[in-house]
Amino acid sequence: MIRVLLPSHLKTLAAVKDEVVLDVQGKVTQSAVLDALEQRYPMLAGTIREHVTHKRRPYLRFFACGEDMSHASPDTPLPDELAEGREPFIIVGSVAGG
Repeated sequence: MIRVLLPSHLKTLAAVKDEVVLDVQGKVTQSAVLDALEQRYPMLAGTIREHVTHKRRPYLRFFACGEDMSHASPDTPLPDELAEGREPFIIVGSVAGG
């Protein structure tokens, strides 16, 4: 089981209070986790990734085991700690301003 932490605006949209637990079959990658997340919570489709290109939306970042995975290939396997449910996949809404 994969644990996913969402930013508060996406928790509200998905109507969840805490972390989300997903069953990801096969290789655990960003794409696989996000596919499973959007399948279970269809209202999140297009909010984390672009509908057509599936590229990460601006102002969202992905973290796994303390590492920024935002610019990693979506098909790169995620760390074993995450795949085994010991660490969460974290989606963070970044703050812009100046």
